Amino acid sequence: MKNQIVAEVLYQIADLLDLKGEIFFKTRAYRIAAQKIEVLDEDIEVFVKQDRLREISGIGEALAKKIKEIVETGKLVYFEKLKKEIPEELLEMLEIPGLGPKKVAAIYKNLGVKTISELRQACKDGKLRNLDGFGVITEQNILRGIQMKEKTSGRVLLNLAYADGQNYFNYLKKCDKIKRISLAGSLRRRKETIGDLDILASSDNPDKVMDFFIKYNDIKQILLKGNTKTSVVLNDDLQVDLRVIEDKSFGAALQYFTGSKEHNIKMRSLAIKEGYKLSEYGLFDKKTEKFIAGNNEEEIYDKLGLEYIEPELRENRGELEVAKEKKLPNLAKLEDIQGDLHVHSVYSDGFEQIKDIANFCKKKGYQYVGITDHSKSLHIAKGLTEDTIKKKIKEIENLNKNIDNFKIFCGTECDIKTDGTLDYPDRILEMFDYVGVGIHIGFKMDSKQATMRYLKAMENKHVNFIAHPTCRLIGRREPFELDFAKIFDKAKETNTYLEINSFPDRLDLNDLNIKIAKEKGVKFVIGTDSHHISHLAFMQYGISTARRGWLEKNDILNTYSLNELEKIFNK
Repeated sequence: MKNQIVAEVLYQIADLLDLKGEIFFKTRAYRIAAQKIEVLDEDIEVFVKQDRLREISGIGEALAKKIKEIVETGKLVYFEKLKKEIPEELLEMLEIPGLGPKKVAAIYKNLGVKTISELRQACKDGKLRNLDGFGVITEQNILRGIQMKEKTSGRVLLNLAYADGQNYFNYLKKCDKIKRISLAGSLRRRKETIGDLDILASSDNPDKVMDFFIKYNDIKQILLKGNTKTSVVLNDDLQVDLRVIEDKSFGAALQYFTGSKEHNIKMRSLAIKEGYKLSEYGLFDKKTEKFIAGNNEEEIYDKLGLEYIEPELRENRGELEVAKEKKLPNLAKLEDIQGDLHVHSVYSDGFEQIKDIANFCKKKGYQYVGITDHSKSLHIAKGLTEDTIKKKIKEIENLNKNIDNFKIFCGTECDIKTDGTLDYPDRILEMFDYVGVGIHIGFKMDSKQATMRYLKAMENKHVNFIAHPTCRLIGRREPFELDFAKIFDKAKETNTYLEINSFPDRLDLNDLNIKIAKEKGVKFVIGTDSHHISHLAFMQYGISTARRGWLEKNDILNTYSLNELEKIFNK
């Protein structure tokens, strides 16, 4: 699907127009179109082929022509011309988290700064703080943004890599010369960001497989072509490596190329202690060189006296020691999820009616869904007033009367104010079936302040869970510096669940903190933070993160049945 590629071009055009100082309404039109295309359920190519682009709200004749050109030719003349009007270095500055086009334009116009290195020096020299709309804090934030850009450079979010990986995988499955095939590397371990894609295949005819591999229609460049490894770059700049091996070694190679490096080093060390030698070609007797195992991963772990270790756990975080004792967790699965408790509707900043959300969730096989629109102070997200809440509750009650074997819960994502109090008083909070709380304003605070806000919020008896606890946006906003020991202890004490937010640029809590919290007895809820029906599919990334944090089914609130959940909420 080219939806993301088209959306990205439109977003960049909007940024470039902002840099030029174009009127707000013109740039907004491109951003709205990009947002609509991002959440389409269908492939944008289908809309182009069927001449249906004008059906997408916000897309007029001129935009439709540009989108058609991108889809059919892979480029847009207008976009290329626009880029030539702006110094190339300024475009790189736009990639710095928190630094929008208007600020970039102001820095360039007033200081002549047009490269990231010049910008870093200008911040260190205090040259930005006297500009209109800037200050010392802005300089510090820009320096942090530069560090973040450098740290995440060359990596993409899990969902984008997963889509590319699945599409390529499905294409390769059509090759009749392939015996077995699997995604490998960090994507198979479901890391939150991915550097490149690794695919492993077995075949007796590797040359034919490689020929088939490079005929994929989304390739921008072939970097290397051989009979054991071929590397290409896709149109979205993600590198894909295919390795082809003998079928008898497929399991050993899959174990090796899934990683991580630290896990593999420990595996090889264990193999040596047990009298073996382990490589991507198999497990061999150290003395005789006799092939012992390698057909599948399970037999390799078994020969080394280990339980099978799921890919998500292979990070050298104690999994081998626990596998030796046969005490690995029975990791939660996507099919364990019975409902989604973090979904936004048109009542706040969502795109969908509650009825449509409920019908979609029921068709997915869920037993329930929770609608958690924003609270009153978050004006940018159309936070709900008391009158709107009553209207929403009435609508949900009426919908529940007419839907069998399914329930819609009326929840809220209530804002935690800067002093730790909640955006709604208790008399309103008790109107909801459950209460999620989160921070959406006042991000500029130290660890002590941030921790205090959560600790105080959890003392409110109506609070069920904390949404996206560190408030990070991967590659765009750093997580809060929190005293996690205090947060986890208070969550356990107050029976407050911590959310694993499944939105791909959040995945918050992250896997490391999930594991620590679980060890302290904390429980979790996995929510998608959906604003569109297509976002409900993000649940799979929340589950992946939960699995990387060693969570089992019973650790997660929304794996419980409807009856069990109602009892918990009624308490």
